[in-house]
Amino acid sequence: MEVFGDLLFGFQTAFSLQNLMYCFIGVFLGTFVGVLPGIGALATISMLLPLTFYVPPTTALIMLAGIYYGTQYGGSTASILMNLPGTPSSAVTCLDGYPMSNNGRAGVALFVTTLASFIGGSIGIIILTLFSPALAEVALAFGPAEYFAMMLLGLVAASTLSQGSPVKGIAMVLVGLCLGMVGTDVQTGQQRYTFGIPELSDGFNLVAIAMGLFGVGEVIASVNKIRDQKADQRQKITFRSMVPTKDDWSRFWWPMLRGTGVGSFFGALPGTGTTISAFMAYAVEKKISKTPERFGKGAVEGVVSPEAANNAASQTAFIPTLTLGIPGDAVMALMLGAMIIAGVQPGPRLITEHPEIFWGLVASFWIGNVLLVILNLPLIGMWVKLLQIPYRFLFPSILMFIAIGVFSVNNNTFDIFMVLIFGVFGYFLMLLRFEPAPLLLGYILGPLMEEHLRRAMLLSRGDATVFVTRPISAAFIFVTTALLLWAIYAAIKGKINPKIDD
Repeated sequence: MEVFGDLLFGFQTAFSLQNLMYCFIGVFLGTFVGVLPGIGALATISMLLPLTFYVPPTTALIMLAGIYYGTQYGGSTASILMNLPGTPSSAVTCLDGYPMSNNGRAGVALFVTTLASFIGGSIGIIILTLFSPALAEVALAFGPAEYFAMMLLGLVAASTLSQGSPVKGIAMVLVGLCLGMVGTDVQTGQQRYTFGIPELSDGFNLVAIAMGLFGVGEVIASVNKIRDQKADQRQKITFRSMVPTKDDWSRFWWPMLRGTGVGSFFGALPGTGTTISAFMAYAVEKKISKTPERFGKGAVEGVVSPEAANNAASQTAFIPTLTLGIPGDAVMALMLGAMIIAGVQPGPRLITEHPEIFWGLVASFWIGNVLLVILNLPLIGMWVKLLQIPYRFLFPSILMFIAIGVFSVNNNTFDIFMVLIFGVFGYFLMLLRFEPAPLLLGYILGPLMEEHLRRAMLLSRGDATVFVTRPISAAFIFVTTALLLWAIYAAIKGKINPKIDD
């Protein structure tokens, strides 16, 4: 009953006029950028992060969260209609969604996607509501050694479980840790690695790094790509064409529930996120299917399961971020950064010290999910027309908003140059197939890890064995070591048995 009382308090917070308005703005923008391939939640949140400095923390997080899970809804539209995934997690939707569109069943694909997304997201919210307070209570027993070991596990998991080479992921984490050390040491007051540049005394700007790596980098990478493709106008999507058949309904419920389970599990694990959840759900569905040959040719379950998974994962990803202060992916790292900038320390005390933030955010998820259903079903025709806007008109606008956004943080032109530098750096990372997301995680968690490491060593009087003599910390260190050994083994195996990379 206590949970229902907390939820009621959360709805009172979320139903304020300001929070409702920002929730709508968030889910609308999330759907918008999800429909447009190549932009994504990360770049959008990076661009809008400066706006959150002028509103209360609860309102800011409601809007940013709305963008995050809104992109999961909108990302499937371009995948189904154009075979262009609006978000990385929607890439798997192309496999069966686009064939359904070619078979004249685009309306059915969009309808079951919206329904699966709503149900999957709703179950994810229930899991978030029930398990977050319990996890926070357990985390209250954590000391500096446990926090350091847990953050170390989160960084290694993010680098080894993400797409691409695990070794490259770990390298990006190390680069992020190095960037996080730039600035003034909190304990000694000495400047580190600033190279005499006064603008670096406070370190690199989080907004500049995020906008550069994920905004400008994507623009540079997309300049030479042919993006001016148009949606198929021959197929008119009406409400009648969106009604699934009886066979579609029979293939909907169990894949949706299985996808939700997979997404809820992997979303709550630091370092996995929505993309891995969607691909795992698709793999599970194809594995247990009695007719796996249908997949890739327009199977309804091939659309339903990954869409339910990525929406459930987008909700449960808030569990480690809010209750432990450990971001599961790059978007959650930005959310964590937004909270820290607003003066709110995420972690197990967040629920007790700032209940209006936690429960207001949870309640806004329910409101946002309902708004997304209202936006996605009647406005599908509008989203289809938006896909016809040439990218050569979109990219200059994106660059303009990036420059305005990063300048507004500190009113400093130095940050604009930093965005350009990190944008070029992010582009070269794409060429070399290094994922920039682990870098951002390392940058966010690096200073926090250093703080807990120093505190643990101080309390243990310099005894480094404190990390392996305390049971919880030792368990985290053991899992981290196992992941590192697996990454080394995978790298060695890849050299022994090289595969042709297409």
